[in-house]
Amino acid sequence: MTPARPGPTPAVTVVGIGADGWGGLPDTSRTALRDAEVLIGGPRQLDLLPPECAGERTAWPSPLRPAVPGLLAAHAGRRIAVLASGDPMFYGIGRALAEETSALRVLPHPSSVSYAAARLGWPLEDVEVVTLVGRPTARLAAALHDGRRLLVLSADADTPGEVAALLRGRGFGTSRMRVLEQLGGERERTSGESTADDWARAHPPGDPLNIVAVECRRAPDALRLGAVPGLPDEAYEHDGQLTKRYVRAATLGALAPAPGELLWDIGGGSGSIAIEWMRTHPSCRAVTVERDPVRAERITRNAERLGVPGLRVVTGAAPAVLAELPPPDAVFVGGGLTAPGLLDACWEALPGGGRLVANTVTLESEALLADAHRRHSGELVRLAVAHAVPVGGFTGWRQAMPVTQWAAQKTIDPAPGADR
Repeated sequence: MTPARPGPTPAVTVVGIGADGWGGLPDTSRTALRDAEVLIGGPRQLDLLPPECAGERTAWPSPLRPAVPGLLAAHAGRRIAVLASGDPMFYGIGRALAEETSALRVLPHPSSVSYAAARLGWPLEDVEVVTLVGRPTARLAAALHDGRRLLVLSADADTPGEVAALLRGRGFGTSRMRVLEQLGGERERTSGESTADDWARAHPPGDPLNIVAVECRRAPDALRLGAVPGLPDEAYEHDGQLTKRYVRAATLGALAPAPGELLWDIGGGSGSIAIEWMRTHPSCRAVTVERDPVRAERITRNAERLGVPGLRVVTGAAPAVLAELPPPDAVFVGGGLTAPGLLDACWEALPGGGRLVANTVTLESEALLADAHRRHSGELVRLAVAHAVPVGGFTGWRQAMPVTQWAAQKTIDPAPGADR
């Protein structure tokens, strides 16, 4: 049997490097760095290399991501080595490079998360990792659940203090915190344990290269937010325009969010549907359309508070603004159903397999949903919720306005030439 010939040498080699620098690299990584004609990395990483790495040194500009294609093109045909912190494919530059070239070789180093779990004795599969590098601190709020362990990738020396402030503001001030700095290096240090309530006075900012370990503890009087749709109505700031808890849970069930999908939330109100769509998975995305500027600002505040600051809020009227939006995987229409052409525009925007869910409490809009059900099939249901309330010295039921809901999935067109 003739042995397979080795493939061509990749144009770009990504080398993971830790706080231990050159001394912590295996021979394969050292060879790649010595042989490189171009060395690209952050100034701190480049400074870790000895003079024997003689390639042309280029520091990443800021912002980094838009510069990647240009730098690769500028050095095309040369042997390029890119330095990355720890594991390049774990919240690192490896992802951006893989999106630009298939001629990629990755030589990983243990990540700061692996080091932190080892130092703390935390099984890594039981820990949630949240990165705040280039991302708002508010996104941490979606990961807060009593008893959970979190490892937070810090942007700089101020991140631990910002994490502590967020924990206090969300009712998790008794959570236990530690900061691990320069993991794997000679200056490695782990802080003493403290609560988020006491962090600011006990721990001044330290090394910018750090990771924050959090053991979440919710205060007894803090509002409990679960991991599934149907958060308490009290979790939202609203003016009455809110899809109530039990109808909201049924609506998200019909929308059926999946990782990476994009939702259009038309007539956002308080933003509850879009917010809880995004809370189902970190990669879920949403755009909410709200014509009232005051409500649009309120949606933004709710999204920040509930841990999904990436929610995009578009202030404008549908269907006029829909042409500017990226194609959705699902659409929810919670308001404005009687706007001419709205329902048809939403349906046309969906790809095959996309879902549309619309709710209403008015007879006029209900007639539109009945017609849509006739034309596109799907499921037409009425949701009725009643709450027990005092009636004199007794208890009776108070009925909320019933909600008519139409939910449908668009047919996937068969591929050309497929059997019909």
